[in-house]
Amino acid sequence: MNREGSVMLAAGGTGGHLFPAYALAEALGRRGIIVDLVTDTRGDRYGTGFPARKVYQVPSGTGGSAIKAAFAAIQLSRGVAAAHKLLGEVRPSAVLGFGGYPTFPPLLAAKFRGIPCGVHEQNAILGRANKMLAGRVDAIATSFEHTRLIDGPLIAKAHHTGNPVRQIVIDASARHYWRPEPSQPFNLLVFGGSQGARFFSECVPPALALLPEHVRNRLTVTQQAREEDVASVRSAYAASGIAADVASFFKDLPYRMSASHLVIGRAGASTVAELTVIGRPSILVPLPHSLDNDQLHNASRLAESGGAWCIEQKDLTPRRLADDIEMLIARPGMLATAATAAKVQGRPDAVERLADLVESLMAKAKA
Repeated sequence: MNREGSVMLAAGGTGGHLFPAYALAEALGRRGIIVDLVTDTRGDRYGTGFPARKVYQVPSGTGGSAIKAAFAAIQLSRGVAAAHKLLGEVRPSAVLGFGGYPTFPPLLAAKFRGIPCGVHEQNAILGRANKMLAGRVDAIATSFEHTRLIDGPLIAKAHHTGNPVRQIVIDASARHYWRPEPSQPFNLLVFGGSQGARFFSECVPPALALLPEHVRNRLTVTQQAREEDVASVRSAYAASGIAADVASFFKDLPYRMSASHLVIGRAGASTVAELTVIGRPSILVPLPHSLDNDQLHNASRLAESGGAWCIEQKDLTPRRLADDIEMLIARPGMLATAATAAKVQGRPDAVERLADLVESLMAKAKA
């Protein structure tokens, strides 16, 4: 079904911003709605082949020192001017941003041009960019039912949609969790995202080496590591006699997640969303020093539901990790219960709910 008008999505180059935007673009495309993407200079560095008619880039700024802040302000003003011109040429019916400073220029330009616009907040706490834009946009879509810093007049704009996941995640979620029996291999998946993989490369291999031999013999590890760490991680597992598949990137990560008995990872919004839609138990180690402790809030929410175990990086040693993993492997019922609890938190319909919200913004433009 073809609909009049198009939608401009604004997302930064990180997976946490790009993946939910990708999922929404897929859903809008199925509805016959044309999608364009505006992003920063990092572009599609995940090689997703973003499903958009065209991908644009505009300058954006970030925070930091006074000098950096001044430079960022100049970049931001240039970005707004470029985005204002771009929106005049493309003439979308609505603009939706996914957080991060790269969403500033398109969203501000949309407001100046009177184009209905909104933001999607992936985390359990409103991010800095979205917080500054929240008072100017027409709608705020949230991943969590209760999102910190959304209060007062902002509550009327809030719509709980959930965090969209890509179709590959929905497909992977069809695979049910099966309890790891003592006589069977135990599949462990480890990944840390673009900013957090190094710690796992240094902590997980020595932790698994501390496990009893009969436990190590059952392990099949899949670990995503930085390119410069891949060789050393492979060597560490080989020395411990642990079967491992180590690479810098797995394009089919959702399927590997669905094949795992336990996941060790960070607590970015996309990671948490995929874990809950697929329904897998996890040990989450929030990235320290992340803005506003957003990962700690994400991990704590899932841990409170019983779907994960949250351990702050400062508290995690190889010995503790080894003890926790050995305990969980010995208690398959506990893992199965956590998998069910995680699945309950999942919102596989999030992308359709967000697409409905975008269509309501488009209808506002026509009105």
